[in-house]
Amino acid sequence: MEQTSTLADTSSTVYLERPGGRIAYEMAGSGPLLICAPGMGDLRSVYRFLSPVLSAAGFSVVTMDLRGHGDSDATFSDYDDVAAGTDLIALAEHLGGAAVLVGNSMAAGAAAWAAAEAPDLVAGLVLIGPFVRNAPVGFPAMLAFRLALLRPWGPAAWKAYYASLYPGRRPADLAEHQARIRESLRRPGHWRAFVATTHTSHQPVEARLGEIHAPTLVVMGERDPDFRDPAVEAQFIASRLDAEVIMVPRAGHYPQAEYPEVVAPAVIRFVRQIFDR
Repeated sequence: MEQTSTLADTSSTVYLERPGGRIAYEMAGSGPLLICAPGMGDLRSVYRFLSPVLSAAGFSVVTMDLRGHGDSDATFSDYDDVAAGTDLIALAEHLGGAAVLVGNSMAAGAAAWAAAEAPDLVAGLVLIGPFVRNAPVGFPAMLAFRLALLRPWGPAAWKAYYASLYPGRRPADLAEHQARIRESLRRPGHWRAFVATTHTSHQPVEARLGEIHAPTLVVMGERDPDFRDPAVEAQFIASRLDAEVIMVPRAGHYPQAEYPEVVAPAVIRFVRQIFDR
């Protein structure tokens, strides 16, 4: 089933039926399959600069919304890394895999888990600003984060925090993108689903890193404020997954939106190496 999305300006939204609800996605281009998933509190349109370049390079590019985000339903019981990983697997299987999974933030952890769970469906991984383990955060900081997300001030707090994750060159349309996020969070059940997503533990992902054998590219912003030391985190992942690392100067948590002219060529080169083997 297809219908016009209210959150993506001109795209046609398709739905994948899953136990408990539907996952929304859109497709562009043709060729080897790439599935791109955003982080928590974000939308598939975070790939709005990367997707056209990848599809023009000869790939079939699918961008999806996480459970309870964007055009996906907020009727699920689970919103963690494993749940998102099962959705990635189901989408790859539905579209004929094997796919390169491109995950940002939490979705990078979900993609890594999917690679361990269903290696035949995952040809490679592109992990952007990836959370594959729990960051060392003290109880006071965690409590402050939980309190910040309480209503009625929660949506405004998330808007401010989200903007802080772009310390480099902010996209000219960042305000419009944030407005789409705000619209999404106003949908019935979506704020509850988002808050549930923030309780995700990445321990199930870290526990399976040794099972991942897919070629992996780590893309990390040098100024990503979500990590105490982004370079150290990138090297940790590289050491566990034998991954290639691209550090993006000045970029924060969303380098694919801040500096797509740096990220896109690196992803294209990496993915072509996988599918040309």
